[in-house]
Amino acid sequence: MLHVKDIHFNYGDFPVLSGISFSVNEGELCGLFGPNGCGKTTLFKCCLKFLKSDRGSVHMAGKDTSKRSIEELAKVVSYVPQEHKPPFPYLVREVVLMGRTPHLGGIFGVKRRDKEIAIDALEQLEIGDLADRPYNQLSGGQRQMVLMARAIAQDTPMMFLDEPTSALDFQNQMKIWETMKDIAAEGKTILACSHDPNHVAWFCDRVIVVSKDGIVADGPPDVTINEEVLDMIYSDTCSVRRSGDVRVVMPRSIAGEPGARSYPATEDSYSQYENIEIKD
Repeated sequence: MLHVKDIHFNYGDFPVLSGISFSVNEGELCGLFGPNGCGKTTLFKCCLKFLKSDRGSVHMAGKDTSKRSIEELAKVVSYVPQEHKPPFPYLVREVVLMGRTPHLGGIFGVKRRDKEIAIDALEQLEIGDLADRPYNQLSGGQRQMVLMARAIAQDTPMMFLDEPTSALDFQNQMKIWETMKDIAAEGKTILACSHDPNHVAWFCDRVIVVSKDGIVADGPPDVTINEEVLDMIYSDTCSVRRSGDVRVVMPRSIAGEPGARSYPATEDSYSQYENIEIKD
């Protein structure tokens, strides 16, 4: 569904992306995880043609994005940015309805079905009560939920989500991640950027770990979210523990309690997977 090959991008003389390559399969919820400043948002913008890469290619649904118009691309992929501050006081229902724009045709404009899809998206996230509120008067977390509803209403086979839960409380963070899992289970492909190792470990089918040096690990959470990989990007900050069958990442300063058990990577944890590369 998504194939990124040898992407390079510089801001002036400063290199941000150098030789980034990966693929995401249809129906996969893939996390893009890494520290601030490693180029995750820039990579999203290169994939979506907001920025022109210096080298490399991006294929979505079997076609090079450089050969797609913006209108055509909007039927293939939806996007939730980190933040969005519109200059006009649109109502929430109007913002979500904008997600239907790629599907509008001819002189007839918005149809009743488009309005129903927009409201259904709000209800799916349990924020239907915001429909008639001015979008620019909402909190940052509420706006983030509305943008997620807009992406759902856009109804594309692929979704790019840039830190979709960064402004949300814990309950709504879990709601958004559970919604992403449900959407991926329907066969849609999701690439979700996150700074939280627990979120990508708990919910993603696969995690691509990036640092300022590029991709350092790519594979299932059991092999990518462990102390060996986390030490590459966070310098001995993280400890990985188990609570039942669930891995939990916590600061080592907190994890050093009596009875706490470390859960480092082992050779056996890698041997059960094929075609997974951990890069030094």
